[in-house]
Amino acid sequence: GLDGSSLVVDKAALTAHLLEDQRLIDVAVEIAPPGFPCRIGVVFDILEPRAKEPGTGSDFPGLLGRMGVSGQGVTHVLSGSAVTVIDPIITPGMNTKLLEMHGEPASATPYGGLWHLVIVPRAAEDLPDHSVRGALRAASVKAAVYLGQAGIGQPARTTQVFDLGSPWAADRERLPKIAYIGQILAHHRYMESEEPILYGSNTHGMVPVTLHPNEWLDGGVVSSYQNLGVETYFYQNHPVILELLRRHQAGELHFAGTVATVSAALETDRNRNAVLAAHLARNLLHAEGVILTNYGGGAPHADMGETARSCEELELSTTVLVSEMARDRRAESAMVFNYLEVDAVVCIGGSGTAWNVGPVERVIAASCEAAAVLETMNRIEGTALCGVANQQGASHIRASVR
Repeated sequence: GLDGSSLVVDKAALTAHLLEDQRLIDVAVEIAPPGFPCRIGVVFDILEPRAKEPGTGSDFPGLLGRMGVSGQGVTHVLSGSAVTVIDPIITPGMNTKLLEMHGEPASATPYGGLWHLVIVPRAAEDLPDHSVRGALRAASVKAAVYLGQAGIGQPARTTQVFDLGSPWAADRERLPKIAYIGQILAHHRYMESEEPILYGSNTHGMVPVTLHPNEWLDGGVVSSYQNLGVETYFYQNHPVILELLRRHQAGELHFAGTVATVSAALETDRNRNAVLAAHLARNLLHAEGVILTNYGGGAPHADMGETARSCEELELSTTVLVSEMARDRRAESAMVFNYLEVDAVVCIGGSGTAWNVGPVERVIAASCEAAAVLETMNRIEGTALCGVANQQGASHIRASVR
């Protein structure tokens, strides 16, 4: 429940709720406040606690709730808090996903200022990895909704309305029409058959599809099991989409809509997706400009570059957000494509950023071995710290020329 602006959690009730999943045999629940010297890892995913007003929609439709179109009705949001789920399979290393809750590293990520309810699950013995991660995904959305329901029936501190209005509104005829094209998976990474990403689908065989911006924000998309630079929290608070919505409502531009796509494992699929994504943006959404983001590094940058080139061929002014994922700075960034017409490139950080760190008062990990690694860390790469090189553009750092 809510006590003013404080969330009070019944630890036993939450634990019992999560242990209804028989793939889990134990769940530890911890709290990590902002500014406290605490290190957390390895992170499976981070979500913002949210729940739908009863009768106005489904929570994470197709994944947790009944299938329906997300982005409609009323959603209660516990801003300033997060549900963070630990991955018990991976031992922390140089490029694994971590949280540092104090000091300069914490100030470089949007997560440093949040109160984190950290879930440390223990899966049944001999459970295959894909089943363990399926249990982690289920626990993440169940916990986010369970906590978010504390907002139902409570007065909201702020209210936001996201509505594109009519695409034929006369007062928007002269405004620049901008669309967003975002990758939601990189298919060169291994994908589980039951891995839920888009409305519970694993995106196998997916071609680009148009989505209302609200669908991204309201549970239609979650992060994949293996991700780097993308957490579900930033689909719920997508910086590019929210900024386009803000400027749309301010009358500065016409937000034409979005296209969700994937990075392909085969060249034929890459070419098909690039052409179709550009076609949807130009000929269905009638955009004049597009913003592109990718998912991961290396091959996804190549897919994004090809999509951007296809957009430019259709006379769409194109901007791409790129990250630097390779520690040798040679193969994982925008350097994997080079098209003269794709000349608006924004770098959102990467392995060139790092911090020297010392001991912390508290470590939250899935095992003694993982905790020992976290305790002895003396350096954290920017690509290892969740939210630093964020691929939706939410990073608190930027590139500059001196």
